Amino acid sequence: MIHGAVLLLWVVLLARAFGGGGVFAWATGMVYVGYDTVLLGFVAWQSWRLLRPLPQEAGGAPVSLGVLVAAHNEAGILPRTLDALFAQQDPPDQIIVADDGSSDGTAALLSAYGLASPALGTIGASASHPSLRWLRLPHGGKAAALNQALTQVRTEILLTVDADTLLHPGAIGAMRQAFRADPALVAATGVLTPLCGPGFSGRFFEWFQTYEYIRNFLSRYAWSRLNSLLLISGAFAGFRRAAVVEVGGFDTDCLVEDYELIHRLLRFSAHNKRGWRSAVLGRARAITDAPGSAGAFLRQRRRWFGGFLQTQLWYRDMVGNPRYGWLGLAMLPVKAADTFQPIYGLTALGLLFWFLVTGRIGVLLPAAGIMAGKIGIDLSFHLWSVVLYRRWTGDDRGGRLLPAFVASVIEPFTFQVFRHVGAALGWFVFLTGQRNWGTQSRSAAAPGERVKVEAGVE
Repeated sequence: MIHGAVLLLWVVLLARAFGGGGVFAWATGMVYVGYDTVLLGFVAWQSWRLLRPLPQEAGGAPVSLGVLVAAHNEAGILPRTLDALFAQQDPPDQIIVADDGSSDGTAALLSAYGLASPALGTIGASASHPSLRWLRLPHGGKAAALNQALTQVRTEILLTVDADTLLHPGAIGAMRQAFRADPALVAATGVLTPLCGPGFSGRFFEWFQTYEYIRNFLSRYAWSRLNSLLLISGAFAGFRRAAVVEVGGFDTDCLVEDYELIHRLLRFSAHNKRGWRSAVLGRARAITDAPGSAGAFLRQRRRWFGGFLQTQLWYRDMVGNPRYGWLGLAMLPVKAADTFQPIYGLTALGLLFWFLVTGRIGVLLPAAGIMAGKIGIDLSFHLWSVVLYRRWTGDDRGGRLLPAFVASVIEPFTFQVFRHVGAALGWFVFLTGQRNWGTQSRSAAAPGERVKVEAGVE
């Protein structure tokens, strides 16, 4: 009913654009702007507490921690990923590289770490790095590789770290302490900073994605305060191993296995009165490779949004359901609206061009005033979010105020359009059942490039 109501409202508002004059002909844009502004207000309201020092995590019993790195043809970046893990101030007890049928130089690379190639489907230990293991598998996809690694890890806490994600030296220590202090915590995400390739295109996408990530992680903090955090980034995520095993591991049929798993964990918790919760940890930081070209960006967002729609369909019974607390009554209804947000955004932009071409100044002038007001709100939130992010993560270089100012002014007409187009493509492949998402190239975090993770230097 909620999904249908959002779709019906879009149809009614679109018809209004061709059936009358005045600013209400642009009612689609007004609803889009209003909805986004309400969400920004919610995040600002819930996150102002970050201005104060966060309470230190209490003690708790020591917990063991293992890292799972699923890798398919990642020889170019895997050495940096492993070196970042070995350089942790609080090193993991176990590191398993789940080699998902790699056909590049992964085998030669791992041999340099004291690992002899194990038989397919088996695991081997390193002679020079006691915590390191090589699980050699036939190619079956990331979720399948993680499930195989899940049977081999022996620690209480497991971390999934993408092969293109480089952890800050204190990241694992922050993860371990959070799980140690809170027995109800079953899933946690670290805070990621995107890194794109060189050149104008890479700088362009890195610029906008940096502020997008800042806003998104603050939003995750806001929803976590209502125990409604669903988006745990698999690029750097922590899980309580027993809970993941109990709900059946990672779903190999889902396009976004990390996002789907949190739905399943929180649903299981509600049904069995476990009181489980998820969290985002500001002090657990990492750098991750992000798309630095239009094509790569659209492919990534197509997959992300298609997987989001897939998961929304599977768990539609939770939407608006009071059994799941604020997750069912607030977060999932918002996600139901989000399924059509890019359609509203693209429609609003398309209507502005239509009004311009047809000379409907009576619509364009008030619409321009609304857009100017929204840009002012976005600017205020951009600057506010940079200040909060720095206090929360301890990263004084996390976003800069002048670039944030410029980004807030031009983003609605540039990067935001790319985001919505990628989501619209996700709708297309979701409806057509397409499952071939293409290969994501590594444009930034590769040997010889500008990545350094030592003593907090990036």
